[in-house]
Amino acid sequence: MRYSLQFRLLLAFSVVIIVAIGAMFFFISQATGAEVRRFHDRVEIARAGKMEFALSAYYIHQGNWDGIQPFIEQWGNLYEWKIIVTDTDGIVVADSEGDLLGQPYEPDSPGKIIMLPRSPYALGTLYIDSESSPGADFALLSTLFERTGRFLLWSCLLAAAIAVLITFFLSRRILSPVKTLTIAARRLGQGDFSQRIEVNDKSEAGEMATAFNSMAGDLERAKELQRNMIADVAHELRTPLSNIQGYLEAVQDGVAKPDTATIHSLHEEATLLSRLVDDLQELSLAEAGELKLVCQAEDVAELINRAVAAMQAQVATKGLSISINLPDKLPLVNVDYHRISQVLRNLMENAIAHTPEDGTITVTATRQDSLVEVAVVDTGEGIPAEDLPFIFERFHRVDKSRTRATGGSGLGLTIARRFVEAHGGTIQAQSKPGKGSRFSFTMPVVE
Repeated sequence: MRYSLQFRLLLAFSVVIIVAIGAMFFFISQATGAEVRRFHDRVEIARAGKMEFALSAYYIHQGNWDGIQPFIEQWGNLYEWKIIVTDTDGIVVADSEGDLLGQPYEPDSPGKIIMLPRSPYALGTLYIDSESSPGADFALLSTLFERTGRFLLWSCLLAAAIAVLITFFLSRRILSPVKTLTIAARRLGQGDFSQRIEVNDKSEAGEMATAFNSMAGDLERAKELQRNMIADVAHELRTPLSNIQGYLEAVQDGVAKPDTATIHSLHEEATLLSRLVDDLQELSLAEAGELKLVCQAEDVAELINRAVAAMQAQVATKGLSISINLPDKLPLVNVDYHRISQVLRNLMENAIAHTPEDGTITVTATRQDSLVEVAVVDTGEGIPAEDLPFIFERFHRVDKSRTRATGGSGLGLTIARRFVEAHGGTIQAQSKPGKGSRFSFTMPVVE
């Protein structure tokens, strides 16, 4: 059987409250009872002392114990005690019950010897048995104690009931955010990513609500990115496949001939399709943390010179100029040569695609403590401020029309970011619309 968290909290708090109040009642009752008994003992001792003084005064006045019986009976009736007085020979001279007069008395416990004041001379012995009858005063104290205990018991029960009631309402109030979060999480699990929880306080519950809202926002964005990715992949695959299908249908219908030009066009489309598939595969490996890197010490200057040399044909075709600005000495970096070369080529391809004719592209490198920063700076059209935070997202394009004039599949910058992060570096972009962009990334220096 499953119990709600509120029921378990209420049960736990109720047990704690009942145990605490029960323990308090027990200790107060024990302490009060002990105090009543001590008070009764002190009263008995005081009365016995008064009796001893009165008996010794009587004996001094009378010279013997004659006529003491009525006084003993009166004291016995008054205090509800059994009182016996014996002379120095142990013969009973007075008995509150009148049963043992004139008889030798051999008690189980010693009595109180009646002494002549300021003299060691004994006059007799006083025996008091208060256990047989507790006395009216003790009965009164006992009754008072019982009533006080009963009042204390009802007070404790009332306090426990009020405490449990308060605990019930407090548990509802405390668990209200949890219940709200549970409902929202259940709806979120059913696919409603618009769920948000209103944050009203700064306690742990408020922090939990804030974390939930952040998670819901991330999931909503991830779901949106997933939908966009599926749509983008379908769009990117559709174009080369449609072109290939069109060429093949044209050849099949006799409209086009399977000559060198047709085969070359088909090869270009197949190459584009293959590159897109490779990019998707590399990106999936990088995001899954399964990208294998073969890192070793590399010369940054040589790496940049080779990458720039490979891009010279594209730069010349578009009428751009590219330059390299490096310091005299740079430390070796610990990188996977092929992956970092791909990062640099992706950044340069992006700069070439977005830089108009007669523009310039500059590749620089500087040391920053234990890192080396490589930057690709262009004088192109720049990136709008609203697009800059998403420039490294999959399939994100500043060109919303998706034209291929600006090249690429929309995965180059995303792959570059994943490769750089796999090396323990960072990549970032700064841009001003109309003035160009600066893309930079860092690599670790060889220790």
